[in-house]
Amino acid sequence: MFRSRVAAAGRRSDISARRRSLRQNIARSSAATLWEGAELYRGQHVCVVIPCYNVAPHVADVFSAMPDYVDRVIVVDDGSRDETVKAVEAATDKRIELMRHEKNRGVGGAMRTGLVRGAQAGADLLVKVDGDGQMDLADLAMLLDALIDEPRYGYAKGNRLVDQKALAQMPRLRFIGNFALTFLTKLASGYWYVVDPQNGYLAIRRAVWERLDPARISDGYFFENDMLVGLNILDVPVKDVPISARYRDERSHLRVRRVLFPFFFLLIRRTFYRVYMKYMLRDFSPIALFLLSGIPLFLWGVVFGAYQWWSHAQLGIATPTGTVIVAVVPLILGFQLLLQALVLDIQNSPR
Repeated sequence: MFRSRVAAAGRRSDISARRRSLRQNIARSSAATLWEGAELYRGQHVCVVIPCYNVAPHVADVFSAMPDYVDRVIVVDDGSRDETVKAVEAATDKRIELMRHEKNRGVGGAMRTGLVRGAQAGADLLVKVDGDGQMDLADLAMLLDALIDEPRYGYAKGNRLVDQKALAQMPRLRFIGNFALTFLTKLASGYWYVVDPQNGYLAIRRAVWERLDPARISDGYFFENDMLVGLNILDVPVKDVPISARYRDERSHLRVRRVLFPFFFLLIRRTFYRVYMKYMLRDFSPIALFLLSGIPLFLWGVVFGAYQWWSHAQLGIATPTGTVIVAVVPLILGFQLLLQALVLDIQNSPR
């Protein structure tokens, strides 16, 4: 009886193994069918993901400029209220696949949908191109070449700020906001050598995308910043690629006043999350030790010193020397520890 049970268990195991093998073969066959007859770019299947929200006047121009070496174009309509869907459906390019969100989820939500679909389809390289025509598709090959020529890079992004003409074309408010967010994004992401982190023209390897946790990526305009945070935790080198910038009559849906404070607090939260994941949970680093000791010392010096100065000022007397020392010494020591943690984080940036 025991032998019969073992035999039955063995048969069930064989059946389960065959089913798994069959599902894998079906998945491989489906992916192969999706790319059957597709043209390769230097041996790589390229999928472009286009998040769209009220871009009806521009999306047709984006389609017409799409290079022939792009195998698949996934358009994600993110609850547009204009004629964007009709413009996409009117396109005759057979590479285009339309996916729709009934409600607006934000550019991050649209990109997650498109990237997941592109990865399922078997693309080797996934590229984000906006539907408003700001991104010059002539630069697409440079993003792809950056990943193909240097396999150690898993992510390539555009950099508009190396071109003085591009800086002159950039709207002033956008330039100021970009400058402030660049430093905060460097702090949050740990990519201190990356410039123009808000640039959404990017390419990522499918293998790298599949290592990221989509649930940790923001739905809104924080998408690119969140991607960098996740990539840094995985120690994925990022390549900056100089590209041109175009600012035409498109209407931006980014409202600086509405996103400024959420961006600030999100970046601060992501900074602590990255430090915890990378320097505490995965591997306890001296950076964590410096931060854990430096932050309370620095805060103590600031808060205690400010309180003592204010209270003695109200009394009209000078703050005693001993009290000043009790405030200043932790303040200086804490600042030095934080500065050392910053230096080590810069040196530890994946390259």
